[in-house]
Amino acid sequence: MNRVLIVGGSGFLGGHLIERLYLLEDRPEIHVLDIRPPPAPSSKFYSYTLEDVTFHQGDLTSPESIKAVLETVRPEVVIHCASPVHGMGKEIYFKVNVDGTKNVVDCVAESGFVKALVYTSTASVIYDGSDLRNADETFPIPEVAMDAYNETKVLGEKYVLESNGKNGVVTCAIRPSGLFGPGDRQLVPGMLAVLKTNGTIFQLGDNLNLFDFTYIGNVAHAHVLAAQCLLDEKKVESVAGEPFFITNDTPVYFFTMPRTIWAHKGYVPRFTIKMSRPVGMTLAYLSEWYSWLMGREALFTRFRVAFTCANRYFNISKAKNCLDYKPIVGLEEGVLKTLEWIDDEDAKAAAALVDEKEKKDQ
Repeated sequence: MNRVLIVGGSGFLGGHLIERLYLLEDRPEIHVLDIRPPPAPSSKFYSYTLEDVTFHQGDLTSPESIKAVLETVRPEVVIHCASPVHGMGKEIYFKVNVDGTKNVVDCVAESGFVKALVYTSTASVIYDGSDLRNADETFPIPEVAMDAYNETKVLGEKYVLESNGKNGVVTCAIRPSGLFGPGDRQLVPGMLAVLKTNGTIFQLGDNLNLFDFTYIGNVAHAHVLAAQCLLDEKKVESVAGEPFFITNDTPVYFFTMPRTIWAHKGYVPRFTIKMSRPVGMTLAYLSEWYSWLMGREALFTRFRVAFTCANRYFNISKAKNCLDYKPIVGLEEGVLKTLEWIDDEDAKAAAALVDEKEKKDQ
């Protein structure tokens, strides 16, 4: 790989993709296409600096914008990891995850110089609310998705994989589960937020359900392995046109994760109030109904209840065999890295407030 373009490279996964590419012995030129520049990486958690990355402002919902960046960079590999976060409206998901992905795929196929495209999908593409035990890539995609996010990721992945081989461009999809790590603004911060609301005493379900949480650096590692395999004449046949589940290969009981995080923060709940799945689903239905009446996106949803209470762990043998993938950061090490990053961010925010107050006082 001489040049790699990361579409959505300024986001959570993007920073870790840059890091994995930067650490390669044969380091490629690293380019980022996004609507905003990548944030400055902390030397505590990343080896690269912004000087090691070339940023190109662009919009994946505009084919002209994508084509202009492609012509400027002329990459061999494109990694498409752009996606809105959970909790946004259906319209934005379709605009980015479906229309935007089609634009990326079509522009890459028309370029004449891009050889491979790696797409960031999600393990939830096969999730319908029921248990997934040791699920692998042979499991079917449900006819009806649980929510707009998953519906659009299914459509995006389908278009990417069906476009494999178009004008000589080989493609594959990475399906990660339960992402967390430095840069995480959702999963671990959400679990920490529960400390502030005294919500640690509540438990949805019986906590006998196993769940796959995945450190973000491992997911970035899998993307780079996939790109390398797509360019390898000996490996491309087993990877092109294929999806791959990626996890830490260490499923845990769901509430083990937040309780581990709380324990590292010095907090252990004295007692637990258990709420059954049916009760949770009823309350979530009422939440969705109320949010619909108010014209806003529901935060407590039936999908989230099902997600929390279901067994949801995956067999990653295919990634091990085809990509030579194995996790490079363990689960607890990943938790410690994430908490250290959050503490570092909190310290920076506190220092910024002090500076602002001092300036006002002057």
